[in-house]
Amino acid sequence: MESKKFFAKVRAGLILINFILTVPVVIILMYVFKKKPAISHKIRTGWSTLQIKILGIKIEVQGEQDPDADMLLMNHQSLLDIMLIESLHKRNLAWVAKKEIADMFFYGHILKAPDMIIIDREDRSGLTTLLKEAADRLEKGRPIAIFPEGTRSDGTRLLPFKLGAKLTAERVNARVQPVVLTGTRPIMDSLEFTHNPGTVKVIYLDSIEAKKGTDWYDLVRQSMHKVLQSVQGGVWEDSEAA
Repeated sequence: MESKKFFAKVRAGLILINFILTVPVVIILMYVFKKKPAISHKIRTGWSTLQIKILGIKIEVQGEQDPDADMLLMNHQSLLDIMLIESLHKRNLAWVAKKEIADMFFYGHILKAPDMIIIDREDRSGLTTLLKEAADRLEKGRPIAIFPEGTRSDGTRLLPFKLGAKLTAERVNARVQPVVLTGTRPIMDSLEFTHNPGTVKVIYLDSIEAKKGTDWYDLVRQSMHKVLQSVQGGVWEDSEAA
């Protein structure tokens, strides 16, 4: 068991070195083609696809992408979640990310170069920024990709949803597609710092219209939880979105 964990940590170290060396190349290329979003998108997709292969990930897809969706709502388990969706999605997604990542020396440009939506959760104007930036990206034909839980879970439960995604979707009358991801955390566990090849599932659920005055947001969370529970026994946290 100890030797298995040792090699898992060695693999994680090699993957980290790979990221350190290849992410700068991706950042530079995205700045070179900053005025050509389609090429920038292909760069991200190509890099993500390559990393999926290097990590030894097998992807099982259920359901279908909605080409008309304005927003993707996903549960969050691992750093690999974004890479996974980037490798699969056909459109140039605009990810909502926290300012702490964008503030990282040099590597924060992985968000800045492709004009992702960067939010300061400690700033009271953060929601206003989110609403404004989301509307801007949608006008440019970029669907919004967001983790409504606001942070990573342990992979066995669906955390309460924050209000930001709900208000943003309703503000722009978005067509929202929920997506459930499973199996990413054991592959690259940032807390244990281990890597183990494995299978992940990407489950696309039916899209729903984000209409004010309806319980669409609760219905989305319930449907995502049911899927998560059926796949890996997800735990429900009965708490209001905040």
